[in-house]
Amino acid sequence: MVSCSDGLQFWQRSEVASNACPRPASLTGSEFNAQESGLRALRRAAFRGDFFAQLELGGRYAALRATDKNIEDPIESATWYAMALANDEGYAPINRVESDGFGDLRPLSRYDDCRAWERHTAYQRLDRQLGQMTREEQEAVRDRVIYILSTLDADGYRTLARLHDRLYGPFGEPEDNREARDALGRKNDGDLGGSDRPRYSAATNLFQRNDVDAYLYNYLAVQTGDVGAYVLLKDFERSAPSRAQYQSFVETKARQWTPPFEFYPTAAPRSGVPFSDESRPRGDAYEYALGRMAGELPFLHVGRALRYLGVSETVAQRPEELSKRQIETLEAMLGNPMEGRLSSLERVRAIQMAAVNGSSEAQLVLAVMYAEGIGLPADYARAFKWFEEAARQGSPEAKFAMSSYFALGVAGVADQDKAQAVALRIDSALFGFGPSAGRLQAVLAQVSRSQQRR
Repeated sequence: MVSCSDGLQFWQRSEVASNACPRPASLTGSEFNAQESGLRALRRAAFRGDFFAQLELGGRYAALRATDKNIEDPIESATWYAMALANDEGYAPINRVESDGFGDLRPLSRYDDCRAWERHTAYQRLDRQLGQMTREEQEAVRDRVIYILSTLDADGYRTLARLHDRLYGPFGEPEDNREARDALGRKNDGDLGGSDRPRYSAATNLFQRNDVDAYLYNYLAVQTGDVGAYVLLKDFERSAPSRAQYQSFVETKARQWTPPFEFYPTAAPRSGVPFSDESRPRGDAYEYALGRMAGELPFLHVGRALRYLGVSETVAQRPEELSKRQIETLEAMLGNPMEGRLSSLERVRAIQMAAVNGSSEAQLVLAVMYAEGIGLPADYARAFKWFEEAARQGSPEAKFAMSSYFALGVAGVADQDKAQAVALRIDSALFGFGPSAGRLQAVLAQVSRSQQRR
C-alpha cells in the first residue's frame, strides 16, 4: 500500500463545502426524515465497512447538526471516527497519479484529495473528543472499535494487527501517509520546519503499539481460515528479528482471547435511539449454530431470560406464549426493527443480554451454548468465562462444569489442576448438585474402605 495524498492538496482551501467529499445517495436519501431509521441505515452500512457511513455516524453522534442534539454521545462519535480512520477506503489510492510540475505526484481525481481532507478532519475531531475524556471513557472507545472489527473476520483482525504495529501509521495507514505523519507531527517530503512531536497525541495514542498484540491479531486472522492472512503472518514474523520468538506465547493468548462484548452495548444517550449491533452471523459455522437454536435449546431458557429482563411477567414455555408487543419490546431493547417476529438471533441476544445484566441462569445457559456450539460457534474460552461468571454468583452447576475443565485441562483456557477440580466438585456438592454429589459420595466411600483395610 502507498499513500494516496502526497503533494499539494486542494483541501487546503478555507471553504469546508468544497473540501468534503460528496456523500453517496444511499446516505442522503429520504429515509433520513426519520432519525431512528436513518441511524439504523447508517449503522448497517458502517458495520460493513462503508467509509462515508462511518464518518456520517461520527458527525451525527457529535451533534454537528442541531437536530441531532438528542443523540449526542462523544464516546459513540469517537468510535466511528476511529473506525473511519482505520478504514482503508479512506487512504487506499483509487486513481493514477501525475506530476504536479514541482517534482511531486498528485492524484488525478479530486476524490482522492477530498478523502484526505475527510481523514484530516476526522483526526482533529477524534483528538478533541478523546482529549476531553477520562481514561475509562477512552478505553470504552477502544473496546467498541475492537468489537466491531472482530465481527469482520480476517479483514477486521488484520486491521487490528496494523493498529498495534509500529511499522504503520496510528490507524493502520501506510507509514508515509500524509495525514498519519501530520497527526504524529512528523515532517512530510517538501515540508519546511516541523517539530516531530505528536500533533494529535490523544488520537495517536488510542491504540498502543506493541509486537505481541500485533502478532496476536495477525494470528487470529489466520484462525478464520483466510489464506492471505497466513501469508501476512509470515511476513510479520520476518519483518523484525525478535517477532518470531513470540509464537508460542501468542498461540496461548489467542486461545484465551475474547471480544470485549457479547454484542454491541445497547445503552443510548438521554432521549436518544438505542445503539444497535448491525453485525451479522458470518460463515457456515455461525449459520449452523443458529440453526440449532430452535431444535436443541429448550425455549424455556429464552423465556426465563425474557422474564429476567422484564419483557414478560411469566416464563414462556413456547414462542407462541409471547405476545407481539412483548417481542417488539425485546426488539426495541436491542435497537432492532420492531417486526414482532422472534428470530433465532434475537433468541440468542435475549440470553446474552440477560447474562450481561447479571442473570446467573442465563450465564450458565450461555456457557453451555458456547461449549456445545448451539446458537453460537463453539468457543471454549468464552464458555469458561461464562461458567466462571455463573460460579461467582454461586451456581453449583457452573462449579461442576469448571471442575471438568480443570480435571481434563483445556489448552490455553484452563490448565489441568486436579486439586482445583476436586475443590470445585466438593463446593458444588455442598450446594446439592446431584452429579457432583454422587461423585463425592463415591470418593468418600472409597476413602472409607481404604481406611477399614488398615
